[in-house]
Amino acid sequence: MKVFIQNETGSFVRHDYNEKTLELLGESRVSRAFPFPYGFLLDTTAPDGDNVDCFVLTSKRLRTGQIVDCEPLGLMEKIEDGEEDHKVLATLYGEEGTLDDQARKILTEFETHVFDHILGKTIVLGAFHGREVALRYVEAHASS
Repeated sequence: MKVFIQNETGSFVRHDYNEKTLELLGESRVSRAFPFPYGFLLDTTAPDGDNVDCFVLTSKRLRTGQIVDCEPLGLMEKIEDGEEDHKVLATLYGEEGTLDDQARKILTEFETHVFDHILGKTIVLGAFHGREVALRYVEAHASS
C-alpha cells in the first residue's frame, strides 16, 4: 500500500491536503508533536470521506509530500467528534515492524492530546488490532 506523508515526526505543524488530488490546502498547529510520520493511504476512502489515515511506525526520516510503500501492522480504533476516524498502523515495506506496548502508549498519548487546543473536540480511542484486521479495513475502504 502507498502512503502519502502529510506530517513529519517531531512536527507541531499539521498539513491539510485535498487527499484525492494531493493539493496542499493549508497548515495549522497542533498541541502535540507527531510521534511518527503520519499521512494517508492513496486510493482509499474512509467513512469520513477522506482517505484512510496512517501512522508509519519507523525511525527513518520521512518528509512531507513523500510517498512510501508500506505494509500494515495494525489498526487503532478512534472516534473523533462522533465520527469513525480509525488509523492504520504500518511499517515501511521490507522493514521489521512491531506494534508493541510502547508504540501503543505513544499513540494513545498523542491522539488523546493532539487537539487539546480545540475547545469541545471529543476523541474516544478504542482497541488496537493486529495486521489481519488492518488488512481487512484497508481492503474494505479501497477505491474501486
